Amino acid sequence: MRTIGTQALLTLISHFIFIFVAFWSIQKLHIENLMRLYPTQARVLIVMLSVTVGYTCSSFFLNFIDNVRNLIYIVK
Repeated sequence: MRTIGTQALLTLISHFIFIFVAFWSIQKLHIENLMRLYPTQARVLIVMLSVTVGYTCSSFFLNFIDNVRNLIYIVK
């Protein structure tokens, strides 16, 4: 049970870190300048893109780590 809790905590932390990094980097694109008539929608778009990119990168990272850990079973 403790392992499952640790893994869940690691997953949440990873998702939040990757979403934060995606948000930080997507803000530098200045999408709101392209959508001058819709500034609120531009901010929502930035948040949604950040969540999508961050979650996808985090999932890839966690799956990669899990697959590397499972490589030991090829040898056995």
